[in-house]
Amino acid sequence: MGKIHDALGKYEKKQSLKVVSQDLPTMRETEANAIGAMAAESDSEKRGTGIPDIDPNLVVYHDPASMEAEIFKILRNNILFPKEGAPPPSIMVTSAIPGDGKSFVAANLAVSIAQGVEEYVLLMDCDMRRSSIHRQFGFDDNVPGLSEYLSKGVSLSSLLRKTVVDKLTILPGGSTPDNPSELLSSQAMKHLLEQAKDRYSDRYIIVDSPPPQLTAETTALAKYIDGIIIVVRSGKTPKNLVNDLVDNLGREKILGVVLNGYKTPATERYGYGRYKAYKNGYKKS
Repeated sequence: MGKIHDALGKYEKKQSLKVVSQDLPTMRETEANAIGAMAAESDSEKRGTGIPDIDPNLVVYHDPASMEAEIFKILRNNILFPKEGAPPPSIMVTSAIPGDGKSFVAANLAVSIAQGVEEYVLLMDCDMRRSSIHRQFGFDDNVPGLSEYLSKGVSLSSLLRKTVVDKLTILPGGSTPDNPSELLSSQAMKHLLEQAKDRYSDRYIIVDSPPPQLTAETTALAKYIDGIIIVVRSGKTPKNLVNDLVDNLGREKILGVVLNGYKTPATERYGYGRYKAYKNGYKKS
C-alpha cells in the first residue's frame, strides 16, 4: 500500500492528478466487468426482457445514499465541473493490470452521472475479449454489440440497449472477435466515437477498456478519447506499471487516479474482489 501512496503522491505533484476514490465495496470474483449507459430516445433501442438481475456491485444504483455512492458522486462532480475548461465528452476508464477495479469504477461512474438532473450517459464495452456488460443488466450472452458494428457494419441504433436505470443505455461488446486490436484501432471505431459524439452531443460517453499492458487496443483507443481515468488497487498495483501507463496513454489526457481498495479502520470491511478469470481472457492479437 505504501508504494501506491508514493506513486499517487508523485502523480499529484507532477500532474495534478487526484485520488478521487478510496473505499470501494467487495465484488464477486466472477462479475468484475463494466456496466453502461445512454439515454434512449430511439425506438430501435431495446430493453432486456423480464426483470433484469442488476449486479449488486452497482452500489450507486442499489444504495444511492451510501458512503460508496457518495464517493462516486465526488468523482462525477470532479469530471462534470472541472476547475478549468469544459468537461470531457468522452472518458476512458482503464487500469495497469487486471483486478484493479476499472470496470467497477466505470460502471458506478456511469450510473452516478446518469442520476444527475440533465446528464445522459453511454458506456461502451470495449473489452471484447471478456465482454460482460450485457449480463450486468440482464441481457443474454448472444446479444450483439460493438463487435458486430465493427466487423459486420450493423447499425449503431440497432445495437444500443436500454436498461432499467433511467437515462442509461449500453453498447454491449458483442461476440468475441478474433482480431479485437485491429477492430478497435480501425477507422470504423474512430467513426463510431465521432458518430456517438455528434448524434448524442448532450451525452457523456464512458469507455471501459482492457489493461494496455495486456492488449494493444487501449493505446489506440486513447487517441480518440478526450479524458482518461486510471484505476489502481491499493497494495497491489506496481508503481512502475502505473508510470508506464500514464506515459503510454498521454499525460495530457489523464483526468485523475482512483485508488481502489484503500482501507481505513472505519472501513476495513470494504475491498475489491479479484476477478480470477479476467487475465486468462487476454492474449495479444
